[in-house]
Amino acid sequence: MQDIANNLETSSIRADLNATADKFFNNIYKPNFSLSQNINDAVVAHFMKMTDNEESAKLIASAVIFTSLAQGVNPIETIDRFSTMNQEDFKRYVSMFLNLNRVNTSYLGLSGTARISKYVTRCILP
Repeated sequence: MQDIANNLETSSIRADLNATADKFFNNIYKPNFSLSQNINDAVVAHFMKMTDNEESAKLIASAVIFTSLAQGVNPIETIDRFSTMNQEDFKRYVSMFLNLNRVNTSYLGLSGTARISKYVTRCILP
């Protein structure tokens, strides 16, 4: 069979469907938030004053903004709350605040020893 020259692009319907399905299922549990540039800049500037590192400030700001919006709180209110705290309280509060939207197996800033049940230890052979 001879190829006929034309100006039509070929596309794979299967590839388009797979890409659409992948995009849908990869983002199914990710909420979509919108935020004004002014609020974003204010939050980044707040953390820039604290860290003196632009990249760190952006990363912390994005986590705080996402957590604030996921909790239904204005990010500016969150920053106002942070600015009333001393350094030690701030560290504790931020780690707990960011843990609000994390999976309980990956909490930030918490340390502790595992509790071992006496019944489990009794069943383990030395």
